[in-house]
Order: sequence, then structure tokens, then C-alpha cells
Amino acid sequence: MTTLINSTVEYEAGQSQNAFAAMTDSGDHAIFTLAAKPWSQATGYEYKIAPYGLATGGVISPAAAAGNNNVDVAALTAYAPGMTGASATTGLISVGAATNIAATRGTTNGYRITSITVDSTGAVVAVSGTESTAFTETRGAAGGPPLIPVGSIEIGQVRLSSITAAVIASTEIFQVVGTHQERYDYPVWSEDPIRGQVEFSSALPLIHTGPVPKKVMARVATPLFAVIEPARNWKPAETSNSASSQQYYNGKTVGSFTTSQGQASVELSLGDGVSDAIIAKMGQNLCWRYKPDKYRTPYQITKGVGSIARTNTAGASPTATITISVQQPSVDFAS
Repeated sequence: MTTLINSTVEYEAGQSQNAFAAMTDSGDHAIFTLAAKPWSQATGYEYKIAPYGLATGGVISPAAAAGNNNVDVAALTAYAPGMTGASATTGLISVGAATNIAATRGTTNGYRITSITVDSTGAVVAVSGTESTAFTETRGAAGGPPLIPVGSIEIGQVRLSSITAAVIASTEIFQVVGTHQERYDYPVWSEDPIRGQVEFSSALPLIHTGPVPKKVMARVATPLFAVIEPARNWKPAETSNSASSQQYYNGKTVGSFTTSQGQASVELSLGDGVSDAIIAKMGQNLCWRYKPDKYRTPYQITKGVGSIARTNTAGASPTATITISVQQPSVDFAS
């Protein structure tokens, strides 16, 4: 049993900006985590999640010069923070139009797939699969799309079924999102800035050498905490359920419940109640850290917008209650 005499409540007083870093696949190819957490959302320090993928443009068409086996690729933008030339703050890269990109035909069996990609240097590059007697959707298999290098983005595929050199037809070019093309915004994802993770709506396809999914990177700032002293009566943000029921004929009752998100709060003593540093932080979306014992590891993180109610009693120090409106419950960490 812990007696709460060494507890501390801390607020996000500043931020430490980190460069883009690769998130770690949890193993299910849907949840990716970052060691740096929680993520600040203070103004000017909002986090940026950047899964690799096409953002705009990149339409593939038969070569305008009508060269055999060639395609042209329109100018494009993509999110790929690790690529040469990508923005260090947004992860976005602009790639100019490319012409006469050669797709490879089979030499004995006619069925061969070539992936049109942007490689890690920001160049449009063709990656050839292995030929076969028929197409397959299995990555890396004969007749299937090739596994592309880690750090590349697949823009589309050219599927040729003849060994005879010829002008590529538009019907031989495929750019279906999720099947032949990687977009940064597919599949969609949700973010948990307290736990430092994102979760995609479905597992990312294993289309890169390994096989592994595409890179997922994030640029975040982590909070610099300052202790609020003196403080007491910390209340975390927790969810609660409300039950209700409806009665029907023959005495049948059908129950239901609704879930609501509560607010966090803390009481504190102020200096003069006007110039205290914590007051200037009200109205901002900040992280708050509670430690049951400042000499031990366990802690709790709450993220939300604070509002303050001050009391100025004659003959006493100013006091206040800070209420924190949140979008997710407080999260406990054992280490």
C-alpha cells in the first residue's frame, strides 16, 4: 500500500523536438510504435505521421515517344522522410516527370510484371519481376509482382504477356491503390499520442524485400515537464458507463449502456494568482504527468486542454482548480 505523500503533478512546460524516426512494427503489420513518447501537441510542435507512399500525381502512361516497352511517369509528390531531397519537417518529396522508363518482357515465357517505383534517392526506377507462364498476385513469385527495395515506393505496375517488343498499351498499366500502388494515406490509421503509436485499419502489405511492409515514420516533440507545487487531489481522466433499460410486453426488459469520457483535474496553491507560469498554459493542448511516488518509476500521462478556476480568499493564498478536457483516458505506465 502506498501513502500518497511523495506524489507529484507535472505539466508540459516546454518541448524537445525530434527528427523523423522510423516506427517499429509490432509484428502484426498494423500497429507501429515509437520509443519517444508521449507526443506533444502544443502549438508549433504538432506531431507528423508519415507512412511512405504517393501523395499526388505519378500517373503512368505509354511512352509519348512511342518507344517499345517504355512508359512515362508524370511528376509526383510522395511522403518518404528518408528519401534524398525529402523535407525534414513534413517528409514530403517532389519528383519530376520521367520518360522512357523501360518495362522488362520475358525472354521465354511471356508473363512478367515490372513495378514502377521511386527509389530511396528520389529517382523513378523500374523493378522487374520473374517471368512465368501466367500472372500471379504472390509477391516475389514467378509471374508475380517483384518485392521492391525497402525505402522505395511503388507507383504502379506494367503487366506484359508477350515476349515480342511492342508499344505498351494503357490496358497493360495498373495503378489500383493497395494492389498496384502505395499511397501514404492508405490504409487509414488512428493515432495514440500518449502511447506513441499508430494503428492502421488493416495490415500493411508485405511488398518490400524481406518481405516487410512499407516504412512508417514520425516526427514528434516530447514534453519537458515542470512540477506544480503545491498540488493535491489529482483526478485522472477516466471513462464511465451509464446503464439504462426499456421494458416490453410480457415483462421483457432490454438493457443498454452508454460510455462517457470524464475530465481530469487537480487542485493547487498559487503564488499571486496572476503571474504564475501555469496560468499562461491554460487553453493549450498539453501533456500532464502524475507520479504516485516521485522516487519510483510508475507514472500516468494525461493529454488535454486545461482551464482554471481561481479562488482569492482574504487572508489566504490564492488557490485554483485546473480541469483538463481530454480526447482519451489517462494512461498508466509501470515503467
